[in-house]
Amino acid sequence: MNLSNLHAPKKANSNKKRVGRGMGSGMGKTSTRGHKGQRSRSGSRMMRGFEGGQMPLHRRLPKRGFTNIFRTEYTVLNLDRLAALGQSDVTFDSLLKAGLVRTGDLVKVLGDGELKKKINVQAHKFSKSAQEKIAKAGGKAEVIGGAA
Repeated sequence: MNLSNLHAPKKANSNKKRVGRGMGSGMGKTSTRGHKGQRSRSGSRMMRGFEGGQMPLHRRLPKRGFTNIFRTEYTVLNLDRLAALGQSDVTFDSLLKAGLVRTGDLVKVLGDGELKKKINVQAHKFSKSAQEKIAKAGGKAEVIGGAA
């Protein structure tokens, strides 16, 4: 293979379909809309997913699950991410500066990773394993307000 025998795949360079430009184009007269019927009329617009009267797919499929609108979402951080910051006191503001959380987020600390030195962590929630590892390293896990 070399530059002289490279070519685009089939139908890669096909032109845009220009309808209603005379009989010679092959798409004149009815402009590929066929004769009569709802879809041939100008200004006709059916709902998204209309299948010609057949029960649409989004109505044929069963409904599943439940979404709790009162659910509290937490930004999850593991201990190894906090240890990588290299700070002895980890507050919400320091996490904000590091770009790990956004304003208005609630933070939950999980116990994945190891702590080599003691750190004091302020967060909205802690897992049991995170609390144990922080205490074992000699640090303090402090719960701050804003969580339910």
